Amino acid sequence: MERSEHAPFVDRMTRVRARMVELGIDVALLSVGADLPWLTGYEAMPLERLTMLVLPREGEAVLVVPRLEAPRVVERPDAFTIVPWNETDDPVRLVARLCHEAMPGGGPATAAIGDRTWGRFVLELQQALPHTRFSAANEVVGPLRRIKDPVEVEALRAAAHAVDAIVEEMRDRPFAGRTEADVSREFARRILEHGHHVVNFAIVASGPNGASPHHEASERVIEQGEAVVCDFGGTMHGYCSDITRMFVVGRPPDGWADAYEVLTAAQEAGVQAARAGVPCETVDAAARAVIAQHGYGEFFIHRTGHGIGLEAHEDPYMVQGNQLVVAPGHAFSIEPGIYVPGRWGMRLEDIVVATPDGPDRLNVAAREPVIVT
Repeated sequence: MERSEHAPFVDRMTRVRARMVELGIDVALLSVGADLPWLTGYEAMPLERLTMLVLPREGEAVLVVPRLEAPRVVERPDAFTIVPWNETDDPVRLVARLCHEAMPGGGPATAAIGDRTWGRFVLELQQALPHTRFSAANEVVGPLRRIKDPVEVEALRAAAHAVDAIVEEMRDRPFAGRTEADVSREFARRILEHGHHVVNFAIVASGPNGASPHHEASERVIEQGEAVVCDFGGTMHGYCSDITRMFVVGRPPDGWADAYEVLTAAQEAGVQAARAGVPCETVDAAARAVIAQHGYGEFFIHRTGHGIGLEAHEDPYMVQGNQLVVAPGHAFSIEPGIYVPGRWGMRLEDIVVATPDGPDRLNVAAREPVIVT
């Protein structure tokens, strides 16, 4: 029998409820952030109007949504019902009433609230539910959402391949004489042309600006002999892309090519270490060791990677001290960098999914520097 289009959401709610039982949570209250679309297929706008999924441990799940937003919600009656509220209603009172109805006899003793919920709503809910102990919903949903199912992996792969194609297209585009902002706008345009509905970022950092990992593209004119860090991505069918490739205008600056060989080896070491069963910090250590061995350790100033899915940055994080064990279905970046202040910077990034058979690198664009004019 063919599975209903609602089945993934029903399955996810079932797993969340099982974890709520395990943790002793009576109700989950999920507002803006990725947990809500993961469970309902609906992404709430970050408005001052409250949207909240009331998911009790047992019984009916209810999505409380502003009436003017309700037409955007795809109804999934097998998973949840929709309760729109009017402009003159008090949505916090409505949520509190639903909590009491779900847990008669005093309301919920414990509630897990979404990590991205606006502070004003958290405070108002605490006042409306004075006998309820609140905790972070990430403890409930996070471990489940970290494991990407096959449909999610293929969505991530499609997004990765879309930005791979942009790397190839940009090989034939001029960089010299253009501003960073102009090149950034071209990356953004191509991200949308390749099927993404949102541009999340398009970092273009030339010459000494490359030493700032999150440099904001400026009116600086790119010159001959400069290396340009291009880190870009967006959201496609709900899932994110994120890739970094190096573009070099003509001949690279002195010492740059040798450092890039080190960076390439470090990234490969990180990818090969990204195997199910190892702690996340082991992945970071594998990439970092290569860079340190070649004398660039002080210039690698950030973690090796971050998780990716419905959000561009999410668990798990490949960083020293994170002893979370990599599991099949974990999707994350491997992106070591070397940043020499006042001179240049470099970063190389691919998205990897851990599988029982080893790391599955989703990005296929060539990792050699792209030589442009």
